[in-house]
Amino acid sequence: MLENLKTVILLGFMSAILVIIFGFIGSLLNLGRLGILIGVLFAIVMNFVSYFYSDKIALGSYNAQIVSEQESPNLHRIVEDLANHAGIKKPRIAIIRSNDPNAFATGRNQSHAAIAVTTGILELLNEEELRGVLSHEMGHIKNRDILISSVAATIAGMIVAVASWGRYAFIFSNNDNGLMDVVGSILLAILGPLAATIIQLSISRAREFKADATGAEICGNPLALASALRKLEFGTTQHPMQNAKETDAHMFIMNPFGNAGNKLKNLFSTHPETSERIRRLESMAGRPLN
Repeated sequence: MLENLKTVILLGFMSAILVIIFGFIGSLLNLGRLGILIGVLFAIVMNFVSYFYSDKIALGSYNAQIVSEQESPNLHRIVEDLANHAGIKKPRIAIIRSNDPNAFATGRNQSHAAIAVTTGILELLNEEELRGVLSHEMGHIKNRDILISSVAATIAGMIVAVASWGRYAFIFSNNDNGLMDVVGSILLAILGPLAATIIQLSISRAREFKADATGAEICGNPLALASALRKLEFGTTQHPMQNAKETDAHMFIMNPFGNAGNKLKNLFSTHPETSERIRRLESMAGRPLN
């Protein structure tokens, strides 16, 4: 119930941002209230799309290919075993061709969930560590926070895109407001993406800790996940994902841009510091990671 309420609030807030941006673009183009009306209609469509198709959008954005049991028997074996331990329906499995070692879960509920892993993570981790990572993603599914994550990624991406379009609207503006239009266009270009980032930051960090804890319980080996996180932090720093989007960063188990060791980036990162995640997992295990 709480997750449903959070999703509704998120949808409402992000929809309001879209309406405001469209309203401003409409004023630049002398459309009057038509800009706001377009914004409302656009927000309604985006809410529908983000709810029902966010998983397809997320997977499609990274060319993630759903694999069958015949194509990847070992991966299916592990996921099925973990799903049974977690007491959830087995999610679809997708593979992303990328050297960046990473993974994410997406979908609106357990019946429409999917877990995507990169080829980089399959090459980097041993089976126990991979089980830890997949259990973390199962944790997101079991905790029912994949919907809010997927919705945030879809609409935040659209907020950034629409805000960028707003800059071009200034070029075709017939208004005589001069400096006010210039200032408004600059604010539009800055505040739109900033608002999307703030929303993501507000939903990401706590859910990562929770998914770590749930994942550790599912796989029964907190230190395996801790070991995986240590490797992933180093791996994403060495091989940041080339086609990753800022608006999708919160979906991944590790920031795909590789922010390890950069205090300023960590301050604004969608993920908590890896060292703290490892410390909590070590605490669950009752001993430090060797």
